[in-house]
Amino acid sequence: MAKKRRKPANKYRTMMMEYGYILAGSAIVAITFNVFLLPNNIASGGVSGISTIFHGLFGWKPAYVQWGLNIPLFLAGLIFLGYQFGVKTLVGTVFLPFVVFLTENWQPWTHDALLAALFGGIGVGAGLGIVFLGRASTGGTDLAAQIIHKFTGISLGKCVLAIDGLVVLSAAAVFDIEKGLYAIIGLFVTSKTIDLVQVGLNRSKNVLIISDKYEDIRKEILFQIDRGVTRLHAYGGFTDQEKPILMCVVDQSEFIKLRNLVKTIDGKAFVVVMDAAEVLGEGFNMP
Repeated sequence: MAKKRRKPANKYRTMMMEYGYILAGSAIVAITFNVFLLPNNIASGGVSGISTIFHGLFGWKPAYVQWGLNIPLFLAGLIFLGYQFGVKTLVGTVFLPFVVFLTENWQPWTHDALLAALFGGIGVGAGLGIVFLGRASTGGTDLAAQIIHKFTGISLGKCVLAIDGLVVLSAAAVFDIEKGLYAIIGLFVTSKTIDLVQVGLNRSKNVLIISDKYEDIRKEILFQIDRGVTRLHAYGGFTDQEKPILMCVVDQSEFIKLRNLVKTIDGKAFVVVMDAAEVLGEGFNMP
């Protein structure tokens, strides 16, 4: 009888880490909801925002509303979009409302609506960003947006914006315009925090250098800054002559040194600097 091959230990470790991200991130979102958003009637989009509105209108418990919406949406996602969501998304879909239920009696951390919108947005964004690191989601209106996108062809971003926009408008109608404005602030902060968690604080710079002294600059980058450099073949639009372009990615702290180096070698060099949101490879974050 042939022996079954054992899966590598690091695969199990990765799987456990991903589930850890999902549970931790969902817990952060749930606690943030109960201590910042719900007590201040800030419905900043999504199923949690809908549950805030229903709580304000009918007094329904948010955890029950979230379960009541999340689970059918997950099933609809399986039917219309396939099984790519998997177990991990189901875990987030069920666990987040569970933590909302467990922490529903926690006291609000602030009654200032602006502080609640800001820190609520940070907490929800951080939690969702951590869940995304686990390669999952908390389901909800994201699944609804994907279903609408599939059958209408409307871009996914516009679908999400439309759904969240309707939630915010409903909150403004149920509570007041001011609460709707605070919800928009919360949405904006959430999106920025998700990006921050996904990308990190260490932004890099992608630098393009056009110079007749490209060979001297290339050597100095390699040996003085100790960074790799790539030479791209390009042609000048005016002269139609070949003009090599040097491309180099450096950390934020190394950029000033690179700029001064280029300026010293060729004061007439043409330099284009762009933010590199995420860099993977030798010398940078490895996948």
